[in-house]
Amino acid sequence: MGLSIRITDVTPIKNMTLLVTFENGVVKEYDTKQLLPQFPYYNKLKDENFFKLVKVECGGCAVGWDDDIDISEVELWEGGITVSV
Repeated sequence: MGLSIRITDVTPIKNMTLLVTFENGVVKEYDTKQLLPQFPYYNKLKDENFFKLVKVECGGCAVGWDDDIDISEVELWEGGITVSV
């Protein structure tokens, strides 16, 4: 595992995509649809109202929706596309 950078903000945007801001100021887009083939429990994110409930969790080490669904800062950092530095 590489450098761990905490999340400071998350915004749900179109088509199951998150806009994630990290403590170093980098903003990345993360498409949660890439998780569906391997992890079927992420199918709950297809519900737009549920998807909008995303929040930063555990001091910035993840984003989550409920007790069962979260995504780590490492996955968001490594799997996200940088949109702003």
